[in-house]
Amino acid sequence: MAVFTDVPFDKAAAFLRRLELGELRAMSACHGGIENTNYFVDTDRGAYVLTLFERLTREQLPFYLHLMQHLADRGVPVPRPAPDAEGRILHSLEGKPAAVVGRLRGKSELAPDARHCGAVGDMLARMHLAGSDYERHQPNLRGLQWWREAVPVLLPYVGEHQRSLLQDELASQIRVGTSHGHAALPRGPVHADLFRDNVMFEGTCLSGFLDFYFAGCDTFLFDIGVCLNDWCVDLDTGRSDAVREAAFLKAYESVRPLGPEEHRLLPALKRAAALRFWISRLWDHHIPREAAVLNAHDPGHFERVLRQRVSDGDGADIF
Repeated sequence: MAVFTDVPFDKAAAFLRRLELGELRAMSACHGGIENTNYFVDTDRGAYVLTLFERLTREQLPFYLHLMQHLADRGVPVPRPAPDAEGRILHSLEGKPAAVVGRLRGKSELAPDARHCGAVGDMLARMHLAGSDYERHQPNLRGLQWWREAVPVLLPYVGEHQRSLLQDELASQIRVGTSHGHAALPRGPVHADLFRDNVMFEGTCLSGFLDFYFAGCDTFLFDIGVCLNDWCVDLDTGRSDAVREAAFLKAYESVRPLGPEEHRLLPALKRAAALRFWISRLWDHHIPREAAVLNAHDPGHFERVLRQRVSDGDGADIF
């Protein structure tokens, strides 16, 4: 989360009043991601997150907001967008598209064990099934097409060994992403950014998924790869933790078993997920936007994860 647009206290208070969310008591800028302007806001009626969208357009935003509403209606613990008197959940503030969602209870678990990973795997599978009848469609905007556009822009900023890995892995992922096997994979709405800081826990009990603003329609396997690359790796080395990964996959498959082609392509999709976040972090590091509060993530982490996946031979048999 970040702050690109300053929102005065009095304007936020009037905005929340219009949504019948009560009187604003406290307001603080959120730190973390780098896409939108976010504030924690507390009123006499509850705790919320106020978001002003800096990149996503008014035409794109209904997909995300209505997906959250759809999942919440089906019992998935996600923030529910607050409607106005006419039932609209996409609003405007300071000239930007805006939304307010309920703040989830609990806190992020940044040092997960197998129990946490199992809980995430179980709920991710439930989320995939709950979203299967969602009628809106929007592609994963940070998918293969974006990788193909972004990599040539990034090449002048990186060293020779990084250029080689970026180009080789992109070529491999183009072959996978355009294959018949990939086209046959189960797909639907995916979170696509379900990192440790986007899941809330109360103890070992999962209390919710948040930050759906990278969601899109893609393979469920890509969503799994994103999770395995964060929840089930050592952050210092990028190496996979076999115990945590086994717990995640066992819990996921207890709800939605993977098919043979999903098992075959999982190693390649773990590499795809590592490539996606290495590219985006390189972009944010070398081509940043100005913000009052902005903490860009280290691109080196996902370079290490990808190199580990390649070194371990993940996906090598299908290329």
